[in-house]
Amino acid sequence: MAGCCAPTEYRKLFNRRVAEKDAQRYRTRGLTGTARALADLAGDVTGESILDVGGGIGAIELELLAAGAERATNVEISGAYEAAAEMLLTERGLAHRVERRVGDFVADAATIETHDVVVMHRVVCCYPDADTLVGDAADHARRLLLLTYPQERVLIRVGVRVVNFFLRVSRCGFRTYAHPVERIHAQAAGHGLVLQSRRRDGLLWESAAFAKPS
Repeated sequence: MAGCCAPTEYRKLFNRRVAEKDAQRYRTRGLTGTARALADLAGDVTGESILDVGGGIGAIELELLAAGAERATNVEISGAYEAAAEMLLTERGLAHRVERRVGDFVADAATIETHDVVVMHRVVCCYPDADTLVGDAADHARRLLLLTYPQERVLIRVGVRVVNFFLRVSRCGFRTYAHPVERIHAQAAGHGLVLQSRRRDGLLWESAAFAKPS
């Protein structure tokens, strides 16, 4: 894995039980919170392709397909999401329009085609090498890169240390990160994208849309 802890460490937290709960919540409530906000930032996706990096059960791509997107690819490092995701696709008759891949997006980037819109919802905070992750995501976006990441706050950085302490005590190799926001934005800009929109969601998350210049 390129700059990433082993997939088994992700599966300890993002396991089948989490996937089933996410799927049931989506069935009953639809897309909510920061996921809804990020999908809204996509704008008109009619006829476009969606690359959902770390998309879990694929809720955002399902919404964008319903909004007119042509097809989607989901790259998820934890294979525990696959059963729940496939059931959602079958229920909505969308299995033929979605390709699901299990793997590390950074490690597999060279084998993944570009898409019109690339989505990373709460993914940057789960990956140690934000520079490569955001840079590769930007390179795969023909029109738009959508990101949700932690805000730049002292309390959030402290919270990350506390969470990582308990992960370490529980002998879980997974870690969470509060990467500097300016660094995230600089990577997107350095790969040819321009900040189009930026919004804060509550006290924790921030969402941003980066576009290819027309």
